[in-house]
Amino acid sequence: MAKKVVGKNFYLQPASRIAPKLLGKILVRKIGKKKIFVLITETEAYDGTNDRASHASRGRTKRNEAMFDEGGHWYVYFVYGMYWMLNLVCSKKNYPSAVLIRKGLVVDKNLEVLEELEGPGVLSKKLKIDRKLNTRPVSGKSGLWVEDWGIKIPSKLVHSGKRIGIDYAGEFWAKKRWRFFID
Repeated sequence: MAKKVVGKNFYLQPASRIAPKLLGKILVRKIGKKKIFVLITETEAYDGTNDRASHASRGRTKRNEAMFDEGGHWYVYFVYGMYWMLNLVCSKKNYPSAVLIRKGLVVDKNLEVLEELEGPGVLSKKLKIDRKLNTRPVSGKSGLWVEDWGIKIPSKLVHSGKRIGIDYAGEFWAKKRWRFFID
């Protein structure tokens, strides 16, 4: 099984293109000498200032500043007073676009499933994600990066649906099928 770090150019696409391509990729978290591998199984795209479900729809703020950086950085924010949300910044500089990593499977180096991470808060807790990763690069320097292990997910197992918890964004944006998941 060939394992390679996903390069910077991959992240310079819109979130709606990257989100389905992340399914089957491996999120690698290094904490001290330990590495945790997570097979990404669900993502959500948030793309541009017109996307009323995106934090960027209200303009640039201190909270969402990371979304306006060039693709290949992390956008991490706190919700409900208890959960850190991990987002991968996409696209070109000054165009706010990000993919929320919603779910995954903790696996070993042989892809044996060790644990299911149901939801973005659970995933972030397992990987010890917090504000310190906000704006950091998607690379070994930050201790959090994405690898391609050559896993091919059959297209019949990849589905899209409406994003979770964004009914406030209006009917058009709430029904946008920008959540991608493996069945």
